[in-house]
Amino acid sequence: MEEMEEELKCPVCGSFYREPIILPCSHNLCQACARNILVQTPESESPQSRRASGSGVSDYDYLDLDKMSLYSEADSGYGSYGGFASAPTTPCQKSPNGVRVFPPAMPPPATHLSPALASVPRNSCITCPQCHRSLILDDRGLRGFPKNRVLEGVIDRYQQSKAAALKCQLCEKAPKEATVMCEQCDVFYCDPCRLRCHPPRGPLAKHRLVPPAQGRVSRRLSPRKVSTCTDHELENHSMYCVQCKMPVCYQCLEEGKHSSHEVKALGAMWKLHKSQLSQALNGLSDRAKEAKEFLVQLRNMVQQIQNSVEFEACLVAQCDALIDALNRRKAQLLARVNKEHEHKLKVVRDQISHCTVKLRQTTGLMEYCLEVIKENDPSGFLQISDALIRRVHLTEDQWGKGTLTPRMTTDFDLSLDNSPLLQSIHQLDFVQVKASSPVPATPILQLEECCTHNNSATLSWKQPPLSTVPAEGYILELDDGNGGQFREVYVGKETMCTVDGLHFNSTYNARVKAFNKTGVSPYSKTLVLQTSEVAWFAFDPGSAHSDIIFSNDNLTVTCSSYDDRVVLGKTGFSKGVHYWELTVDRYDNHPDPAFGVARIDVMKDVMLGKDDKAWAMYVDNNRSWFMHNNSHTNRTEGGITKGATVGVLLDLNRKTLTFFINDEQQGPIAFENVEGLFFPAVSLNRNVQVTLHTGLPVPDFYSSRASIA
Repeated sequence: MEEMEEELKCPVCGSFYREPIILPCSHNLCQACARNILVQTPESESPQSRRASGSGVSDYDYLDLDKMSLYSEADSGYGSYGGFASAPTTPCQKSPNGVRVFPPAMPPPATHLSPALASVPRNSCITCPQCHRSLILDDRGLRGFPKNRVLEGVIDRYQQSKAAALKCQLCEKAPKEATVMCEQCDVFYCDPCRLRCHPPRGPLAKHRLVPPAQGRVSRRLSPRKVSTCTDHELENHSMYCVQCKMPVCYQCLEEGKHSSHEVKALGAMWKLHKSQLSQALNGLSDRAKEAKEFLVQLRNMVQQIQNSVEFEACLVAQCDALIDALNRRKAQLLARVNKEHEHKLKVVRDQISHCTVKLRQTTGLMEYCLEVIKENDPSGFLQISDALIRRVHLTEDQWGKGTLTPRMTTDFDLSLDNSPLLQSIHQLDFVQVKASSPVPATPILQLEECCTHNNSATLSWKQPPLSTVPAEGYILELDDGNGGQFREVYVGKETMCTVDGLHFNSTYNARVKAFNKTGVSPYSKTLVLQTSEVAWFAFDPGSAHSDIIFSNDNLTVTCSSYDDRVVLGKTGFSKGVHYWELTVDRYDNHPDPAFGVARIDVMKDVMLGKDDKAWAMYVDNNRSWFMHNNSHTNRTEGGITKGATVGVLLDLNRKTLTFFINDEQQGPIAFENVEGLFFPAVSLNRNVQVTLHTGLPVPDFYSSRASIA
């Protein structure tokens, strides 16, 4: 948690954010600090004059950086308005966090209001102290920026976790440690103050007193204020504008500002963005884990370098055996050894320092994101989620190839050749005498542990029993399943690997080789692997909607809701011909279940086929329709009842999707030109229960028809 503290401090004042607001660039500022760094712009650049001339297109106008330069290119510590003769030059200051900010050009006028609520001067401009992006405020001033409720909540939890023992709130001097908290009064009491101010009689007898720790938890869990619309302060956010990437209220939609934009339900987008942030954190977490292991490796290198004093001792012993003339050369050679020693230490220590700072920043960002994910305020979360997702991906990319590779070795391959004659002493120099270590032996594939399942292959290997040369890692290669070129599928220290996502009914060749610092071993013998002809799979609880109910080893599903919910199969298909069936175990009140295929990120809370990530047939007791991207086509007579069988045939060789009811094709070919990775999918409600049957061969009449075609 301590490493997250940098994320919770204002870049201007260096303290924890107080009433933070979100700038359009997604960075945060204290409301008071934002007012302190406002500057006034010339009248000709005001939002009103821009909109009057037809050049303004948004509520906040970004300044033309060619006309206005707030920061010195030479980092002199001073900035000025270069494009306006009337604008004064304003000295630049540095905040406690080291970020350069600009104070107001003149003191704000005296007012009985707080600085955060006082009116903003006309034609005010604010520059983000982190990304240096400048913008001119509109008539709303700082009130036009949304408040970051999520960040406030994270700061509250952080400060509570760091706080000492809870103190009595009614002690006049030297507050004592609290012993109880009244949930109704929301006050912490010590024993004397409780007896004096909160007697257990009268109206107060019904109040509930709890331990201070429990009271702190109840405070933390109490609902915070719901974020309101910045344009309509009395309205709560109810929808999410996909184009503007911001929560909006119903008045924003009615008044036309977002009328032509795509909007989605606030709760759905909240869950989607939480999922995206969690997935992005997985990759960053792996990078942080690698960085921790890398730091251990670097610290071990420092220890090895510091322990390599035998080189210096050997050099001294050899030089002391020579005549006085050799002593002068000895001093020169010792200087070279020490220089190399210090150079190695400096390079490794610099890399440790750089990696430590980077890891601390990464860990802080991870902890902050995890705290943000805990938030229950969808509107506040969505205000910052896009920026956090971008930051997580950017931070992960910064741990790129080569970042976690030592820049220096620990070897001192130096020794003296003391055989020359006395007159050649001044030519003495270091020579390399260590022989290069050999490459590791060829690994052996352990056939008894190698196997395939569906479209996955597991391979295991080991070093020969009598091998004396250690291997630092292994490289596993597979071809493309069609006898094509080999490609690397695994590089690492493990001696077992499972490769997923292979093609069904395909033959793969696999081989492995070992490597160390010296080089790479020869390849092992090639192993031939055959993937399954047909797919055996079940429904996937991990990706299904929470209302889906599983049974029968995840082969039977129903739903707890009257609304349609989506569940996917565990196996994805990208090649070949695949057929599976679903029997209708229960069918009440004539609902419309849908059957088909979908992408992994299909919407789970609507009927299958409502978005562009699913291709489906939905059917009632009389007829059926095909649906994709909410477009209904090919109404066909014939429905389903209890006991009916629905077949789905995905032919990725011909790029078609066809449906069957009770072994008869339902309508024409449903969809053509389907490409990519598809998962079996079903949507249903509580009136329907279906059971999945897999590992089925393609129907005979379709196989014969395909061979004729």
